[in-house]
Amino acid sequence: MSIGENIKRIEEKKCKAAVRSDRNPDDILLMAVTKLHNVNEINEAIEAGVTDIGENKVQELLDKYDYVKPVKWHLIGHLQTNKVKNIIDKVVMIHSVDSEHLAKEIDKRAIQNGLVIDILIQINSAMEDTKFGIESDNVEMLIKEISEKYSNIRIRGIMCIPPFFENPELSRKYFKETKNIFEHLKTVNFNSNVSMDFLSMGMSNDYEVAIEEGSNIIRVGSSIFGLRDYR
Repeated sequence: MSIGENIKRIEEKKCKAAVRSDRNPDDILLMAVTKLHNVNEINEAIEAGVTDIGENKVQELLDKYDYVKPVKWHLIGHLQTNKVKNIIDKVVMIHSVDSEHLAKEIDKRAIQNGLVIDILIQINSAMEDTKFGIESDNVEMLIKEISEKYSNIRIRGIMCIPPFFENPELSRKYFKETKNIFEHLKTVNFNSNVSMDFLSMGMSNDYEVAIEEGSNIIRVGSSIFGLRDYR
């Protein structure tokens, strides 16, 4: 199937999952993950209706930025502090903040560019050594610290990447736990630069389960573009 046909199929599945969980499909954002996919493929996805794309690596985002049709860019992969300056004026949101150290650099570069930057806090829901993210128990403390110290950052929600399972049902408990954290954070009296608007979870193999458990941003790559070429 073409990229456009894939997107249509995913949107249909998104709608059905939303209905199953008594939610409005329009409240759930399909983000196209463009890691290792070329500009022509990305533009085809945009022409098919994609409004937001997520890149994992700073250099790859920079290489594509000037050649992609108008779209909202998100940085969804691990971000090193020395590369913040390169993307601070190019993305609408940074999804992978997991330390005060990184937040400090984002705030510094935002001030220099006259910007206020939206971020998500990344949770390592299964505490896997191979994944970045903060421990669930420390999320509230980190949000308080960032919100009280850095006025050019808006914390808009949380993001998680559970372990990969062939059976997406096995991801459900991690999504459910993250949704519970999300709902708790909504009740906390944070500073005004915190709003729990976005719960980003679910990728190509498990986005339907993620939607059923409350996700409102799904990050889908291979189901749109096909398998990546890692050569």
